[in-house]
Amino acid sequence: MVGKGWALFVLLLHFLKAVVLSGWQTVQVILATTPGGKPARTGTFVRVRFAPMNATGAAILGCMVSLTPGTTTLDIDMDLHELLLHVLDETAVQEMVDGIRTDFEPGLVAVFGERP
Repeated sequence: MVGKGWALFVLLLHFLKAVVLSGWQTVQVILATTPGGKPARTGTFVRVRFAPMNATGAAILGCMVSLTPGTTTLDIDMDLHELLLHVLDETAVQEMVDGIRTDFEPGLVAVFGERP
């Protein structure tokens, strides 16, 4: 249990870091406007594949993504291992996907990964 407990602790630290950084980025997106007063950036929908994990792990991943400012989980497809997300800033999609892969997935897979 020490390994899983440590994985959850590290996951919590990564999540807290992501919330703070995403919060700051979201404020910047909200305040960024064109000279005409329109938003400088637009949102988009994106499908993101996630590492093999059970339904509990996928649900927690979806919640963590939604609790991170600027992203909302709309659907979790367990057959395809995909999240359907709304992202506030379409220019930051790759950065967001990289964050999910490096900050959230390792800890969730350590605890909720599917067994062969």
